[in-house]
Amino acid sequence: MISAKTKICLTIGDPIEHSLSPLMHNAGYKALGIDSQFVFLAARVKLEDVKTAVKAIRALGIRGMSCTMPHKVAVMKYLDKIDEVAREIGAVNTVVNDDEVLKGYNTDWLGALKPIERMTKIKGKRIGIIGAGGAARAIVYGLKKKEGNIKIFNKDIKQAKKLAERFACEFGSFDDLIELKDFDIIINATPLGMKPEQNISPVPKNVFSKNQIVMDAVYIHYKTKMLKEAEKRGAKIIPGIEMFLEQGASQFFYYTKRKAPIAAMRKASMDYLEKNTK
Repeated sequence: MISAKTKICLTIGDPIEHSLSPLMHNAGYKALGIDSQFVFLAARVKLEDVKTAVKAIRALGIRGMSCTMPHKVAVMKYLDKIDEVAREIGAVNTVVNDDEVLKGYNTDWLGALKPIERMTKIKGKRIGIIGAGGAARAIVYGLKKKEGNIKIFNKDIKQAKKLAERFACEFGSFDDLIELKDFDIIINATPLGMKPEQNISPVPKNVFSKNQIVMDAVYIHYKTKMLKEAEKRGAKIIPGIEMFLEQGASQFFYYTKRKAPIAAMRKASMDYLEKNTK
C-alpha cells in the first residue's frame, strides 16, 4: 500500500526501541483505510543530534514528528513556530510540517488530564508529581488549569524548584516522598519503571492507601511495579497506556486532520502489552 505519495510520520527519542507509537498510529491508519496515505516510523536520535533531525524533517518533507524523552525541551529552539500552550508548558511532543514550516505542539497535558477526570474532579485535590522533565511540565500545566494543588518531587532539587516557580507550585526532593501519604493523587513522570529499571518504583509502597489515585506515565508495562504496589494497598490506578493513547489521539488529528479511531489504537496497543509484558 505504501507508495511515493505516502506521507511519513515518526517518533524520535533515546532510547526509542520500546515505543508503541508506530504500532498505535499505524493501527489507526489501517482502521480508517488511510494506510496508503500515511506510515509511522521510529528513529533513535541522540540529544546532540536533535538539530540535525529537525533539519531532516524539513528536508525530507516528513509530515509529523513525535518527541519523547529526552527531546521534548531541546527540540523547541529548532522549530519555526511554537503553539501557545506548548510555549507555556515549555515542552513539545508533537511537530507538524506544513510546507516546510515546522510548528510544535504539546498533547501530553491532555493525555494526563482526560484519564484522571474520568475518575475524579481535580479542583482542590492534593497532587504529587514525581519528576520535573518534559512530561512533568505538561502534566503540571494541565492540572493547574483545573485548579489542582500540586507539589513537585525530583531527584534534582534545583530542577524541581525551577518548574515549581514556573507554575507556582510547591516542590521537594526524593527525600520528601513520604509526604505523599497525605496526597489525593500521585503521578510518576520519570522513566523509573522502564527497562532497565522495570523493578524499581519511585515511591515507597507504604505511602499508598485506598483513598488515592495513582498514575504512571510509563506505559510499556500495563502495570508497573509502582502501580502493582499501589493497587495492593487499595489505591485506584491509572496505567500509563491511558495517557499514551490520549496524547496519541490528539497527535493523530494534527498529522492527518482526521479524528483518531481510538478503539483500534487501544486494541493494537493492549494486544502488544498482553503478549509481550507481564
